[in-house]
Amino acid sequence: MHPRSWLKASTASVLTAFFLTACSDFFEPVDSTPAPTEYTYNYWLLQRTYLFEDELPLLDEQGDSVSELYNKLSDPFTRYVPPAKSEATKNQINTSIVPGDVGMEYSAFLQSEHPLVIYRVYTESPAGRAGIPRYGNILNVNGVEIVGERAKAIYDSVLTFNRNLAIKVAHQGDTVTYNITKEDVYAPTVFIDTLNGTEVITITSFKLNTVDKENGTLGELTTYLNATRNTTAPRLIDLRNNPGGHVKHCTAMADLFIKDGILSTRSWRGFAGDGTPTYNTADEMAKQGDAGEGKKFMLLVNRNSASCAEIFAAALQEGAKIPVAGDTTYGKGIGQSTWNTLNGGLAIITNLEFLTPNGNSYNKKGIAPKYYCKSPSIICGLEAIQKHYGKKVTKTHIPGYLVRPLQRTQSNLEGGAFIDGEKENL
Repeated sequence: MHPRSWLKASTASVLTAFFLTACSDFFEPVDSTPAPTEYTYNYWLLQRTYLFEDELPLLDEQGDSVSELYNKLSDPFTRYVPPAKSEATKNQINTSIVPGDVGMEYSAFLQSEHPLVIYRVYTESPAGRAGIPRYGNILNVNGVEIVGERAKAIYDSVLTFNRNLAIKVAHQGDTVTYNITKEDVYAPTVFIDTLNGTEVITITSFKLNTVDKENGTLGELTTYLNATRNTTAPRLIDLRNNPGGHVKHCTAMADLFIKDGILSTRSWRGFAGDGTPTYNTADEMAKQGDAGEGKKFMLLVNRNSASCAEIFAAALQEGAKIPVAGDTTYGKGIGQSTWNTLNGGLAIITNLEFLTPNGNSYNKKGIAPKYYCKSPSIICGLEAIQKHYGKKVTKTHIPGYLVRPLQRTQSNLEGGAFIDGEKENL
């Protein structure tokens, strides 16, 4: 039962009890239970769902500032989003949409006269439709030269304040100006590259709606694996800087590689229909018959691989015996549920904890790689493939802009599942 309905039902029960006994002269009129406020509603949710119960006595039952209510808790992922920002937060949590963008990612190399190199171009975007080439150098935008140490800042500023853009790009000896108009772009979250003959699968986040608007990140990965079902060569799965997302996507994506057994175990605080706090535990189980099962893969992670990316990595590491390369991951083994509030805000509350398939906790510890690299690059992953599978790697064939960290035109922050009154997870 929704907390609002439960409070109304409680009021009705009190009034019914009064009228049934009102034949006595000894009863005074009973005041009805007041309607919940934004503050009391959030207080009610926190008392019944917040994972770290020892902190709940810190909360004042009565108050006016919902933000102050949440500020008394130590968990940085439990937060209140005011109504004015709730729709934008829902979009950020559930989708890969980039508002007012051209659909490109780029890297910056300050040693070059024109430092910005186009790393990716989204097919379904203004840049993709215009035919802007991958690995081209951005020379100028709307006549403004993109040069020097401030090249990135200059480029971003022009994009921010102009809807129509003329982007001059140099590529393989040719220089072309592309005239495009910004729009809201659904970014892909799964990218496929081939480096030194090795396919690299980059997963940037786990979203409900991406360029695959119906099936999201899960759909993107499923499409790729089904199309390469007969591939036997080792492949690299790049989870570096992946901040997480929806658990139902990362567990379902892990299932694509695992024949049977536990994918992840979760426990959570919730409440029953009468508002009583409850404690629950469930195992997510794999099913057999998916395209990634029994194939050769290597995972690449770093300290910014977090949350849902860690659920995915732990599942593949323990459930499919796929080795991990890179650095120890972030260590976020907890998750949040998101609730619509009375005034249209969002209550994002940590109420879940996750364990690996073998029952291990990685919260505040992270997942340790088998093949360790400090500041892991793509080369780290390819060399780990060589060690594990015997596939030779030649470093000199890998351009610098494929090895270094990327700079997106706009960044996607970690989010979680949007729900209304039912348990979900991030």
